[in-house]
Amino acid sequence: MPDLVHLLPDHIANQIAAGEVIQRPASAVKELLENAVDAGATEINLLVNDAGKSLIQVTDNGRGMSETDARMAFERHATSKISHIDDLFRIKTMGFRGEALASIAAVAQVTIKTKRPEDESGTFIEIENSIVLKQEPVAAANGTCITMKNLFFNVPARRNFLKSNPSELRHIVEEFIRVAMAFPNIFFSLSSGGQQVFHLEKGSLKQRIVQILGNHYNARLVSVQEQTDYLNISGFVGKPETAKKTRGDQYFFVNNRFIKSAYLNHAVMNAFAELIPKDSFPLYVLFIDLDPAQIDINVHPTKQEIKFDDEKIAYAFVQSAVKHALAQFSITPTLDFDLDPQVQQLDSVTQPFTVEKQSQAAASSLYQTFTQKGQAHFIESKSELKHWKEYYEPKPANTSQQLTHNEAVLPAQVLTAQQIEKASILQVQLAYIVIQNDAGYLLLHQQNAHERVLYEKFAAAISGTAIATQRSLFPATIELGAADAVLLSELLPDLHCLGYELEPFGKNSFVIQGTPAGLEAGNDKLTIEKMLEQYKHFSNDLKFSKREKLLRSLSLQQSIKAGTALTVKEMQALLTDLFSCQLPNSTPNGKPTYMQFKKDELDKLFGR
Repeated sequence: MPDLVHLLPDHIANQIAAGEVIQRPASAVKELLENAVDAGATEINLLVNDAGKSLIQVTDNGRGMSETDARMAFERHATSKISHIDDLFRIKTMGFRGEALASIAAVAQVTIKTKRPEDESGTFIEIENSIVLKQEPVAAANGTCITMKNLFFNVPARRNFLKSNPSELRHIVEEFIRVAMAFPNIFFSLSSGGQQVFHLEKGSLKQRIVQILGNHYNARLVSVQEQTDYLNISGFVGKPETAKKTRGDQYFFVNNRFIKSAYLNHAVMNAFAELIPKDSFPLYVLFIDLDPAQIDINVHPTKQEIKFDDEKIAYAFVQSAVKHALAQFSITPTLDFDLDPQVQQLDSVTQPFTVEKQSQAAASSLYQTFTQKGQAHFIESKSELKHWKEYYEPKPANTSQQLTHNEAVLPAQVLTAQQIEKASILQVQLAYIVIQNDAGYLLLHQQNAHERVLYEKFAAAISGTAIATQRSLFPATIELGAADAVLLSELLPDLHCLGYELEPFGKNSFVIQGTPAGLEAGNDKLTIEKMLEQYKHFSNDLKFSKREKLLRSLSLQQSIKAGTALTVKEMQALLTDLFSCQLPNSTPNGKPTYMQFKKDELDKLFGR
């Protein structure tokens, strides 16, 4: 028998190792930007084409490299940043493993042009598949320019796993922001496909936050500053009114390195506990500076996970610092849920049906009985649930009108249009609709009911005839952050099917030329902004397709909110539309649209 164990060729070993570091174009962007920072650059320019798949170029004015250093930088584990094992516990640079350039060269076609200020000429090197094809002197500006073309050209299977261009560009923007946020004293620019996405002048941290996240945060940031013997905390948190349903605008940096830490995030959430609604997320950009010996950043190739020597101390200091900052600015809760019906329109009321809430609901006997029998809710005396009684005769389902996310179709109609027209209808608390029927009455939640109606309308439009567009007499302009602008660009074709006509208008801006016919005008910008927030919330759930997330987000945002007065005709129209739906009993997220109260049960409640 021949020997079975053998050494892999260098180029294959490099490709395998590259998979740990370079997972997508954004991974390469992160490594190249961090190297530019480590080189002492004061100006860093990032250029990408085809969402980084065909081109990523990072140019800096840092210290540059000698001819020998430039060649050595592409060898695996070649680094200028550590010499001894003890150096791992005193890391102050962004990169240190010596894997970044070697990994990039293993899966892309790379060129580097670099020059030190003291050298008369620079060095040009071309590498493909870890093999140096060319090395020669070249005229160059001080600093380094690394160009990476055709990522994964030699690993087609991995290239096939990359997402759409808008999706990959969003990841690039995220990595760019994380580096640019940490170094406001450095100029950064990002251009994609010939268009400039970011132009970030040097300035203070607050100026950098506003540059990236938007001018509307300028007066909504609270400074955090705490110094202790163990660590220093600085940065900003958003005032409570800036809290959103998604955790996008949250940044932790330890010694200027972006990290992900659910533990420290919990500390900030605790500091905001009584100031914002549950399931909302505050904005924060916080920097923790401490002795590098007190942390271990060498726990993951992406260097985004770290270990503290004493996590409990870090947790306590973060929570205390944020609480202290909020107290200094006299920020206290001011919401009163009992007085103003418009409060019902706040995010805290319309927040999404979270995974935790879904699991709690699914475990209840009410949910199980409802789903087993597939009928409307009704209430038994003393809240003891009994078997559901047959209320209507099922009709054959129309399979040509199946919903997009495979909901079970309930083919019955509780109330006909004629019954609705003749019945007495009443709106209660500007949130509920009561309608009498032969057996008793139905109690509907107007927003839930409208959400179901809109969802099925949008689902039909996506898969069939597009919704008509009503052109705006005075088109509104909406300005978004760079990441949201990329996301909206990705959604434009589907939004067009749903009646929205939006056109790009310069950098991160869109003109709303038209909205769905029949939609109340005036809140177009707010609807789209909230739709994007809701979409990002649904993005945490992998079982939803892109279209499904869009349908759910729009139906939730455009539905009639509690606190809206309805005329009898409007209520009749809503009821008719609801009971024409394939699944009238619940919203897409599983909330009931109506409950049934039967006369004999009402009699029992009053001893009759």
